[in-house]
Amino acid sequence: MMKKRVGLIIVLALSTCIAIAQQKTPKAVMDQFMDKRFGMFIHFGPVTQRGTEIGWSRNKEVAQADYDSLYHEFNPTLFNADTWVKTAKDAGMKYLVITAKHHDGFCLWPTVFSDYNVSRSPFKRDIVGELAQACKTQGITFCIYFTVLDWHDADYPIHNPYDSTQNVKGDMTAFKTRMKNELKEVITKYKPFMLWFDGYWEKPWTKEDGKEIYQFIKSVDVNVIVNNRLGKVSDKLNDESVGDYLTPEQTIGKLNMAEPWESCITICNQWAWKPNDQMKSLKQCIQTLVTTASGNGNLLFNVGPAMDGHIEARQVKRLQDMGAWLKLYGESIYSTHGGPYAPNEQYSATRKGNKVYLHIFQRKDGTLIIPVLPNVKINKAYFMNGAAVTVKTEKSNYNIALPAVLPDENCSVIVLELNKNTIDIPVIPAKA
Repeated sequence: MMKKRVGLIIVLALSTCIAIAQQKTPKAVMDQFMDKRFGMFIHFGPVTQRGTEIGWSRNKEVAQADYDSLYHEFNPTLFNADTWVKTAKDAGMKYLVITAKHHDGFCLWPTVFSDYNVSRSPFKRDIVGELAQACKTQGITFCIYFTVLDWHDADYPIHNPYDSTQNVKGDMTAFKTRMKNELKEVITKYKPFMLWFDGYWEKPWTKEDGKEIYQFIKSVDVNVIVNNRLGKVSDKLNDESVGDYLTPEQTIGKLNMAEPWESCITICNQWAWKPNDQMKSLKQCIQTLVTTASGNGNLLFNVGPAMDGHIEARQVKRLQDMGAWLKLYGESIYSTHGGPYAPNEQYSATRKGNKVYLHIFQRKDGTLIIPVLPNVKINKAYFMNGAAVTVKTEKSNYNIALPAVLPDENCSVIVLELNKNTIDIPVIPAKA
């Protein structure tokens, strides 16, 4: 009898260990994330005083000693967390991601595990904490960017990615211990919904390291979402992947109904603030968001606040105009799925319930021709917030009559109300 009990205890213990080892972010949490569709990425730190790229300009445009001393002058007196978050909210964004720690190693929160943090700057205030509170107050989901490399850390083997002679042996065990401590600190203190990792490509960091950190995160809070840059990135999610979703950068992901994904794209060219940086037009911004949602993905749209902590007025205005468009057409973006038409240069589509939302980017002529949806009937067609639309079925196509001038110069939306739920309709390659 005793042997049986011991055997049962061992089996239960092994089962528990396996369950812990296999913890993943619950699907319901991932669905909640993907419903948001639009978020704000913020790259910010002492480097804004030089107007060069965060992390990457160290040992390049900015000498290492100069770069590593910038925090002594870091005093963004115009930083206001409520204003930043309101800017995101007015843009129609549903979540916010702040670079709490980029590759330069500087921490925007007063961590007890590194002296290289905001509390040692003239500013002293907890930027991460103030943003977390402002997001909570204004109903925006708070998230944190965290690097898996740190060129400033004595235990990380690479100190200068541009000159290997400056690199050291390092101690990855000590480095990962510090990382775990910092991650536990931000998870328990600031309750981020998602952790956005980066820096996976360097040799000292392995896929096994990523798996170890992923499971550590799950041991602290199983519901924290993790992007796919914690391990070694691939363009697919499988049993060997580390993380919960894909992250195409500076490009719009292709339509993907099987795997969650999020494109991170800048509103200007540089991630961190740069004086006179070229900004995308309103049409580019709106159509980037629409095409991303039409591909079944989220858009994480980046701004870089200036050295004094304010977001440039021109960027705020551009985001407000995106928000104005979403107030009219947000139903076609939030909580939708991509398809059933794949995006092209003329139009794209999202769907929800019995509705297909056709997003019209340009009017080539008086008739929009799109493939017929199989085994469905169109009960009603109209411009969102506007007039009815005539749809004629000819052979394998729908011919949709367009007015001489589209209702919205940036992106107009035609709603097709069907006689069935749209989610089961297979993706149809769209014709240009």
